[in-house]
Amino acid sequence: MDFSRFGLDPRLLQGVRALGFTQPTPIQAATIPAALKGQDVLGSAETGTGKTAAYLLPIMHRLLGEPTSPRGIRALILVPTRELALQVAEQADQLSAHTRLRVLAVFGGVPMGSQEQSLRQGVEIVVATPGRLLDHIARKNIAFGALQVLVLDEADRMLDVGFLPDLRRIVRLLPRERQTMLFSATLVPSILSLAAEVTRNAARIQKETAPAPEAIAQTLFPVPEHLKADLLQRLLREEEMDSVLVFARTKHRADRVVKQLQRAHIRADVIHGDRSQSQRIAALEAFRRGKARVLVATDIAARGIDVEGISHVVNYDVPMQPEDYVHRIGRTGRAQAAGKAYTLVTPADETMMRRIEIVLKQKIERRRLEGIDYSTPMFAKPDAEAVRRYVEANRCARRKSLALS
Repeated sequence: MDFSRFGLDPRLLQGVRALGFTQPTPIQAATIPAALKGQDVLGSAETGTGKTAAYLLPIMHRLLGEPTSPRGIRALILVPTRELALQVAEQADQLSAHTRLRVLAVFGGVPMGSQEQSLRQGVEIVVATPGRLLDHIARKNIAFGALQVLVLDEADRMLDVGFLPDLRRIVRLLPRERQTMLFSATLVPSILSLAAEVTRNAARIQKETAPAPEAIAQTLFPVPEHLKADLLQRLLREEEMDSVLVFARTKHRADRVVKQLQRAHIRADVIHGDRSQSQRIAALEAFRRGKARVLVATDIAARGIDVEGISHVVNYDVPMQPEDYVHRIGRTGRAQAAGKAYTLVTPADETMMRRIEIVLKQKIERRRLEGIDYSTPMFAKPDAEAVRRYVEANRCARRKSLALS
């Protein structure tokens, strides 16, 4: 089975071939026929399963078959993060390369001027984060009179970060007669409730084909908190880890981890909510192109990351929920490739790891890394830079004291 069986516009098939797509993924095979019929869709699929093309191709086929309208945008795709907005828009540009369809990514963290100009000149497809879209709506930069299709991508994450009121405000402004497609990693009650609000007689498609946890080699490394940094660096030096996504619990932790790696001459970058848009884009591109071997991220920032060839996921911090563990390790081992997931587990993390193992219905291998003295007490080897600062501070204090006397 190939993409030609769907009856897609030949110009789109050129884009499909240029991207190297050959056989439709399960989510594409199930979604594209329903979407081409104009049905609403409620889909359960994770990033990396081909979900983006599953909704982009039917949208573009529909728009190419109808005359261009000057009244406003014709398809709106709402996503939770700036990174995902850029990735979806990039894939839309690639798929529509042989057409005249115009695509625009609308997100915060950058000046509004260029986005406003593009909207006024006219685009068919807008990929937007809710907050920045509302800014443009308030400025009357965008009109929805010609809108035919709405997509809510990664709806679960949009609800997680509090976008539900914004989503409702936006949906109230859209034509009631439209096609709506909603995608979520899981179909929990909150998602089903949202789907009931925005879709009508939706085709329900559950094709969660992200790698099952048992398809990923998982290893736990029990370690005291103060030896985590040493263990991570030794793993990166001793293991064949080519492209590594490291998860930290907070933005502060992520910054600290990447600085430690950089001091150890390991090519690393970081992505989280406090980084500027240009910094986030640069970090993601460096990781995608192999200039940064390690990308340190928080859960929310990493949600929009879809990078092929991630060899390892490392949980520097154990996640707060078993579901987050599954989502994290699913970043590696895609497209039938081998993947590995390492988790650094402190004594305080053992309770959560037991919960995770219960959810996975498996006991995860525990391993100690050679070359690490696990008996080393905290502060046994003071950080040289910290000692230097301490000595200098005392020296300055003594000088000030003498001056005052």
